[in-house]
Amino acid sequence: MIAHALVRPPCARFALGLTAAGLGPPVLETALAQHAAYVAALSDAGVAVEHLDPDDRFPDSTFVEDVAVLTGRGAILTRPGAASRRGEVEEIRGILAARMPILGAIEAPGCVDGGDVCETGSRVLIGVSDRTNEEGASQLASLLALAGSRAAVLDIRKIPGLLHLKTGMSYLGEGRVLAWDALAACEELRGLDVLRVTPRESYAANAIRVNDRVLLPEGCVETAAAVARWGVRVVEVPMSEFRKMDGGLSCLSLRF
Repeated sequence: MIAHALVRPPCARFALGLTAAGLGPPVLETALAQHAAYVAALSDAGVAVEHLDPDDRFPDSTFVEDVAVLTGRGAILTRPGAASRRGEVEEIRGILAARMPILGAIEAPGCVDGGDVCETGSRVLIGVSDRTNEEGASQLASLLALAGSRAAVLDIRKIPGLLHLKTGMSYLGEGRVLAWDALAACEELRGLDVLRVTPRESYAANAIRVNDRVLLPEGCVETAAAVARWGVRVVEVPMSEFRKMDGGLSCLSLRF
C-alpha cells in the first residue's frame, strides 16, 4: 500500500536539464499542468502527496526518484551519475530524515540513479547503466541486504535507448512486469509474468502501480488495453514535456 509521495514541480530552468531525447525543449507551462495531473492521479489513488518547492539550482530536480531509494525500513541516499545532480542529494537528506531512518548513502566512486532500481516483489533489480556504475550497484546491494532485501544486478549498457533500467521495465505487482523485448528475456526476470511493450509504445514501459491502479503515459493505447486485461484499473497521465527531458512516471515521485 502506497500511502505517501514526495513530489517537486519542475523549476523555471527545467529546459536546461539533461536530455538525449531529441524531442525539442519542454514548455514549462505545459509541464506544470502535466505535473498537476500526475499529482491528481496519485491523490485519486489514495496517496497523500507532499509538494517540495521547485529548486532553480537544479534543472533536473523534478525527477526526485533518482536521489534516493526507499525501502520498508528507511531510505538509502544515492549519488547520481550526472555530476550536475549530486547537489540534489543533500537537499533531500533532511526532508527524508524527518520522515524515516536514513540507512546509508552511496559513496564515491560509486554512482547510482534511483531510476536504475526496480523492486520486483521478492528482490530488487539494479541496472548498471551510463548513470549507475558497478561500484554503486555493489554498494546499493549491500545496503539493501542490511534492509532485508535481496538484490540482483543487470548490465544494461548495451541496450540502445535505455537510459535507466526503469526506462525499459516496470513492476506492477502480483508478479507482473512491463518490459522491452531486450529485458524480457533476461534471466533476472524468469518466473515473472512479463508483458512485452511494443517498440512503438516503448515509453509505456515506465509505468507505476499505485494501490488499486496502474498509471501509464497518455496515448499508449495497446499497452493500456493489455494491462487492463490483467484486471487492473488503468489511469493515463499526460507526460509529453517530461519525455522530452528523458523522464517518466516513476521519476516524478518518491513513494512510500
